[in-house]
Amino acid sequence: MLHRVLLIDDDEVNNFVCESIIRNYNFAEEVLSFERAEDAIAFLKKSADSTSQNFPDLIFLDINMPGMDGWSFIEEYRQLPEQCTKHCYLFMLSSAVDRKDIMNAKSNEEVKEFFSKPLSPEILDIIKEEFISS
Repeated sequence: MLHRVLLIDDDEVNNFVCESIIRNYNFAEEVLSFERAEDAIAFLKKSADSTSQNFPDLIFLDINMPGMDGWSFIEEYRQLPEQCTKHCYLFMLSSAVDRKDIMNAKSNEEVKEFFSKPLSPEILDIIKEEFISS
């Protein structure tokens, strides 16, 4: 089980559903949701400053959001200390159907994988099997 998962999506209902799935599936001890990527980056900067133990193990990031979108978030994320980010899995979780977005996500070094919404236990199984199991 992971310690902390972050959800970054401007859709409050989607965040609620994702939180429920993650909790019901015993995927993480703690789930934090942010509807604004700017707030998530502020949280991550504060977590990185205090101790890397506060940094999340995994982030689900939407692409299309008002204000800071997923791509801008990644640019800011790259500026965070590597000792924090190297232990964090970043996944795109989006309803984007633009092939360019999907290809961009898959070619992005920080993004481990692109998943289409909605989050499901099957997606959590894939993450456990392909990325987290050791």
